[in-house]
Parts: sequence; structure tokens; C-alpha cells
Amino acid sequence: MERIIFYLLALIIIIFAIKAVSSRKMLRAVIYLLFVLIGISGIYFLVDYSFIAAVQLAVYGGGVIVLIIFSVLLVHHIELRLDVTSLNHRILAASLSLSGIGMTLYAIDTYSFSPVENYNTIEIEQIGKGMLSYQEGGFILPFEVISVLLVAVMIGAIVIAKGGKLEK
Repeated sequence: MERIIFYLLALIIIIFAIKAVSSRKMLRAVIYLLFVLIGISGIYFLVDYSFIAAVQLAVYGGGVIVLIIFSVLLVHHIELRLDVTSLNHRILAASLSLSGIGMTLYAIDTYSFSPVENYNTIEIEQIGKGMLSYQEGGFILPFEVISVLLVAVMIGAIVIAKGGKLEK
């Protein structure tokens, strides 16, 4: 049953990702992106990573998408039609995407996945300390990079909302 749910979620993610990048209407592309992010959180829930799934929903599904929608609505371009990209840009994007997929598959193939010892005894406090540690295996740098990304998204939303009115 889990395999069927996984394939269903993967199909939903692929379909809405294609629709998000191929849609010419801005608001529809944002909504399609929201469905992609919800599907990703569904996969996290499926593999029993509830905390990461909740963060995915809250930060990306809730925060980033709402900022994008507000910026689109504030500029009064709800039905903004996006330009069709040239064939050269499409080929470049496809080749970069395929090389990214290739590197990801290579990394997965060459990494030796070892089981976690005492999996059932890991507590939330240990996860928190591990995430905010600057020692080996800590995630403080990616955590800070994500916070800078969110600040950049907020600044971008403000700039888009202001449009041509932004002056020194």
C-alpha cells in the first residue's frame, strides 16, 4: 500500500511541477508549486519524518508561497502572462536539470548508507542539538542559509510589490 501511495505522490509532484514551469499565468504557476510542495511533505509523512514534513508545510507551503501570492496580488498582476522562453533557454535548463539528476543519482549510488544505531532512542533534544551544532555533522550553516533565503524572499516580495515606486 505504501508503494502505491508513494507512486501516486510522485506522479502528483511530477505533473504539478511540469504545470508550474510551463504555465504562462503567474498565479496558476504559484498554485501548482504549492501542490508540488504539499506532495513533497506527503512523501516526508510517508517515510515517517513528521517533523521535516511539518517544516516543509509551514516554511515552504505556508511562508514562501504566501509571500509570492501576496506580491503577485499587490502588484495587481493576477492574470500576468509570462513570456515564452526561447528554445536555447529550454535546452540549457533541460541539460542543467539532467546533470543535476545525474549528480544526485551518482551521490546516492556511491554513498554507503549505514543503519543508525539505537534508532528508537533518539529524542527531540538530540535532534535539536544536532541541527544547531557547529561541530562535525551539525546543520547550523544550512539553517542560516535557509534563514538568509527567507529574508531574500521577503525583500523580493517587497520589491515586487513596490514595483517602479521604489526610490532612494
